[in-house]
Amino acid sequence: MMKALKETHFSLPGQTDFYRGKVRDVYYVDDMLIMVATDRISAFDVVLPRAIPYKGQVLNQIANYFLDATAPLVPNWKLASPDPVVTIGRKCQPYPVEMIIRGYLTGSAWRAYKAGAREICGVKLPEGMRENQRFPQPIITPTTKAAEGHDQDISKEDIISQGLVPADEYEVLEEYTRRLFEHGTLMAAQKGLILVDTKYEFGKTAEGIFLIDEIHTPDSSRYFYADGYEERFSRGKPQHQLSKEFVREWLIENGFMGRQGEQVPAMDDGFVEQISNRYIELFEIVTGQAFIPAPSDNPEERIYHNILAYLEAKQ
Repeated sequence: MMKALKETHFSLPGQTDFYRGKVRDVYYVDDMLIMVATDRISAFDVVLPRAIPYKGQVLNQIANYFLDATAPLVPNWKLASPDPVVTIGRKCQPYPVEMIIRGYLTGSAWRAYKAGAREICGVKLPEGMRENQRFPQPIITPTTKAAEGHDQDISKEDIISQGLVPADEYEVLEEYTRRLFEHGTLMAAQKGLILVDTKYEFGKTAEGIFLIDEIHTPDSSRYFYADGYEERFSRGKPQHQLSKEFVREWLIENGFMGRQGEQVPAMDDGFVEQISNRYIELFEIVTGQAFIPAPSDNPEERIYHNILAYLEAKQ
């Protein structure tokens, strides 16, 4: 199998800090963030032991595709992408919440609904809904952003009352979230897809509020194929989807949901390759572009030199 990039170990000129997230290695240089999308994969807020070849490239290039497409609608953090797995952007103070927006009742929201919940994050849900049913209007169900462990559902009212986000700024986050989701829905429809749900993260600088991190990637979003959706829904059949939900479903089937004491099941080479192929498939369908694998003889050296070249050009 192609070797996956699990982590990086750079020492960059002007570097002031480093942070290793679930899937990204983040280098702080002056007033910029240099974000390297590795091939790590997480589910249920746990980083899985096996990395997925090309996943980082897929994630980074899809995010860049949508950051560029939505920049006229919502200001974002991106400054450049000097390597297929790297995005460099302005350093923002992140808000401690993730803005999740759902167009359909599926995934964790469906599991909660099936268990009897009729309210998620302060949003009341109608009776009689079925799995994968479209909401009359997309609903926003935020979570707190945990540095470690599980993110927690939270209502708009609690976000404001706890002082996590000032009320006026939260209104901007909601407006940006709906604007991005509407545009992402239209872009997906042009490719024969349904943007089911997604999450956005935001931060601010003295200049204002910016969309940060990734956008409309398979790590942050769920897509259904539009063709066959109605028939599958009417018959109560699972939807044909492009997302990493199938990884979560496989983990659940093998006894893992990220709960204390549970062991991550072993992922064999065949399953790792299947995940990689799913990510590449999503890239090609979502962007309408052929996936061109980055040179992988020595990915760390390639990434390092491409970052250095960008930093030197800025001086």
